[in-house]
Amino acid sequence: MPSPEEASTSTTPPETFKELGLIDPLLEALDKINFTKPTEIQQEALPHALEGRDIIGVAETGSGKTAAFALPILQKLWDEPKGLFACILAPTRELAYQIAQQFESLGSAMGVRSLVLVGGMDRMQQAVGLAKRPHIIVATPGRLNDHLQNTKGFSLRSLKFLVMDEADRLLDMDFGPEIDQILKVIPKERTTYLFSATMTTKVAKLQRASLINPIRVEVSSKYQTVSTLLQYYLLVPLVHKDVHLIYLANHLASNSIMIFTRTVHDAQRLSIMLRSLGFPAVPLHGQLSQSQRLGALGKFKSGDRKLLVATDVASRGLDLPSVDIVINFDIPTHSKDYIHRVGRTARAGRSGKSITMVTQYDVELIQRIEKVIDKKMELWPTDKEEVMLLKERADEAARLAINELKEEAKAGGKKRRREDGVGRDERDRDDDVVEAGVPRKRHSKKGR
Repeated sequence: MPSPEEASTSTTPPETFKELGLIDPLLEALDKINFTKPTEIQQEALPHALEGRDIIGVAETGSGKTAAFALPILQKLWDEPKGLFACILAPTRELAYQIAQQFESLGSAMGVRSLVLVGGMDRMQQAVGLAKRPHIIVATPGRLNDHLQNTKGFSLRSLKFLVMDEADRLLDMDFGPEIDQILKVIPKERTTYLFSATMTTKVAKLQRASLINPIRVEVSSKYQTVSTLLQYYLLVPLVHKDVHLIYLANHLASNSIMIFTRTVHDAQRLSIMLRSLGFPAVPLHGQLSQSQRLGALGKFKSGDRKLLVATDVASRGLDLPSVDIVINFDIPTHSKDYIHRVGRTARAGRSGKSITMVTQYDVELIQRIEKVIDKKMELWPTDKEEVMLLKERADEAARLAINELKEEAKAGGKKRRREDGVGRDERDRDDDVVEAGVPRKRHSKKGR
């Protein structure tokens, strides 16, 4: 059996979706959503996928990999229309909703029905949805496993396609046992696609367990950022971080901006601060309910809110086409997290900027990131006098934000205590507690 590398081929890639051999209903849908030319991962993967081969796709974030696996599935569904046709596994709730939206956009001319199965949403409603046998299921592994074990009459015995998207992240979040369980109860005779931003040893092991003679398609052989992204750093004393952020928000007010923080507390605090100063900011983090998170994303995508203040919950997979600038309020500890954060801008060939705030304690981290991406960042110019003129207002806004958070904590404390330890599929929250590997409190039950 040839290895994935041996199975790879290198012919001249097709220039249009029509040349790739897609059917008219798909070409019509692509035209409607302004997908005019296939991206590199689509050019490389689609010919093999349309031939029915298993695919391993290694591609950077923002490369168009969702369409690379959705299009061949929809083409096959056109030939063999049936329920529970394909299942896509995603690491986080937001990514699952986004994949389902893309399937419905691309399959609009075919009347494709999809269902999202994630934690934090009503199980009974999901079970009712499963009874209607949607064509496409997009799920986080914990909740899918739950339904496979407990929802009467539901099985994936007739499944034709399995996709594991962001496979490195699925395994980083310890979904391995759930994925093993799912692989045991789905047909061996199926087509499998595995897409990942990085090819770790864990991903390679999963590939050996789940794919048959796959074609490996790789469009990024190392950690890298796209060429259309301009990357800057801003040196700031730790005590003046807040005021520098206000300065940037002021100067870049006409742009759509994502601000990344390390903690939920800072995401919440900064969004309150910015709002009190008149900036249209909205927070996105793992301690918001699922409907609040989807609401925040909706407001930002529609342009109703120009600033999204987020933890790493939004750093991977989410397609936010209108992001002009990414600001790293805190530097991520891992270089690959930096790549995924700045990957929210300059997507699909567009240009974008990233600005990373560097304090006196972050110099080593920024040097490590520059080494990994093999690029030197440029210094973002600032007017120190103008920054200091904003200091008083920034300090007052910071005090107001802290007071508001204290009030919220008092009001919400009891409710949070009741909700602690709500089950295994809470890992699909992807908030910074889960990211840091901090175990959530669980109520112990004797005899478990």
